Amino acid sequence: MGQVQIVGVEVPGGSPVLTATLGHGQDPHQLVWEGGYRVVRPLSATGTVHDLTVTLQVAAHHRPITPRGPQRTRTTLRADEQTAPPVIRQRLAAYGIVVSDRGILATEFSPRTAVPGMWGLPGGGIDPGENPATTVQREVFEETGQTIDVVQFLDIQSDHWIGHSPAGVVEDFHAVRLIYAAHCTHPVDPVVHDVGGTTASSQWVAANRLREVDWINGSRALLGKHAGGVLRGWRTRLLTQPRRP
Repeated sequence: MGQVQIVGVEVPGGSPVLTATLGHGQDPHQLVWEGGYRVVRPLSATGTVHDLTVTLQVAAHHRPITPRGPQRTRTTLRADEQTAPPVIRQRLAAYGIVVSDRGILATEFSPRTAVPGMWGLPGGGIDPGENPATTVQREVFEETGQTIDVVQFLDIQSDHWIGHSPAGVVEDFHAVRLIYAAHCTHPVDPVVHDVGGTTASSQWVAANRLREVDWINGSRALLGKHAGGVLRGWRTRLLTQPRRP
């Protein structure tokens, strides 16, 4: 696995005022804060899984800085399950808030995960040689059967825990997720092509029914932060670029 470089600029296209490598277990937002800045908005994610650069627009916060080190590590293991040091793994993944006339796309976690029956956003690990936007397109098709246009890099999210991987290995797992807005101009009934994986089913959720879905915490937080803007962007697209029949 390569390293994720976090680059901060005060204006889009400006010279970097902060450059740092995201270490195992580190929260990128906290990393920027400890460098003397706060994140204004994400700008881009370039490169591949082995050489990824995430550029963020930042602003100086002029606040006292207290280094916190790695994120708090939670565990999904019982006390008697951790008998040896876990395998350390940082996974880079990309996910989409995908909208269409039918709502927002959701995927159900399978029994191979720690949260079976709960729902999240479509996406997954970045394959070697892929850029993150391509990952979102591929994963959305594999998990839901939809063809999409990726339109904007929205956010970077990080989580850190110790637990079993889908293969049963105990891992000290650092998830780094790149979040994109995406449009689906020709939605179809969702179907999971990647049968036997971590996705059990998928569905379109109407915008007024988002609160009725049993989302995992990370997806619920992302939707609360970004769903309104992504839906407005979709409606603007419909007004300015009428779809072909």
